[in-house]
Amino acid sequence: MQTREIRLERYPDGLPTSDHFNLVSVDLPEPQDGEVLVRNRFMSVDPYMRGRMREGNPYFSPFALGVALDGGCVGEVIASNHPDFEVGDAVTGFYGWREHFVTSGSEVTHVDPDLAPLSTYLGTLGMPGMTAYVGLLDIGRPEPGQTVFVSAASGAVGSIVGQIARIKGCRVVGSAGSDEKVAWLCDEAGFDAAFNYKSAGDLAAELDRHCPDGIDVYFDNVGGAHLEAAIDRMNFHGRIALCGMIAQYNATKTSSGPANLMLAVGMRLTLQGFIVSDYEHRREAFRADMAAWIGAGQIKWRETVIQGLENAPVAFTGLFRGDNIGKMVVEL
Repeated sequence: MQTREIRLERYPDGLPTSDHFNLVSVDLPEPQDGEVLVRNRFMSVDPYMRGRMREGNPYFSPFALGVALDGGCVGEVIASNHPDFEVGDAVTGFYGWREHFVTSGSEVTHVDPDLAPLSTYLGTLGMPGMTAYVGLLDIGRPEPGQTVFVSAASGAVGSIVGQIARIKGCRVVGSAGSDEKVAWLCDEAGFDAAFNYKSAGDLAAELDRHCPDGIDVYFDNVGGAHLEAAIDRMNFHGRIALCGMIAQYNATKTSSGPANLMLAVGMRLTLQGFIVSDYEHRREAFRADMAAWIGAGQIKWRETVIQGLENAPVAFTGLFRGDNIGKMVVEL
């Protein structure tokens, strides 16, 4: 049996293009004792993957060249030599960027397709959802009545951050890159206010207008001008969760830090970066809370679905153009 996979051929300088990837056909081995064969239904593309497409990343090993990329995936067991898995079981794992894979049963986890569609386990019920959960609750520590500002708020992480903050009784403000995204945040995701930072022109003025009482928690997915503008408007003892800085992921030159960082001293701010893999001890609480919130209709989500493994590189680079609302996934 043969299957297809996508490999990284060389490390990009700046925004990756299709020339950096290679779609190949490979032989698929039969599952041995303790192994399962999975047909992927959906695979994830995530901004953090750009950091693995360069050498010298301080917290992720780089993707190896000339072998299949990896990432979150969810699929169906089609053959099993493991006692805990049956044909037809829905599972999630870390073998994305390929149509099939054989692995030990310890490398995949059962998921419940009755709770939510399978693709949701790559977004709201997966790594992005848990990133939002621990970043907001463990680092942002919001309190009822406080103002939470979220950048890239219509993305897979930001949209869940804002909704959890709303559940916790906060006033929630988001920035996004189009009027359609702003409308979704306000009309469906329940944000109190949102603005299109691309058309607004003056980011500082938008924050002054929408956060008249200052910002208590800033969840940063963007960095750059967003981070600097938020620091200017943080309240005493404000918390900034540094989740990502997508504005800088494809930069070819090192950028300078916020010019107003000294304000963090006088305002007694906490700025903390985090990686979701450090919070495995919170996974069961995340799953229980998210399942309850979904069951109560308190969490909404959107997905941008791209068809076909061959289009995975297009889906990935689309993240940096802002092509997605909510989670970007590839259906295989």
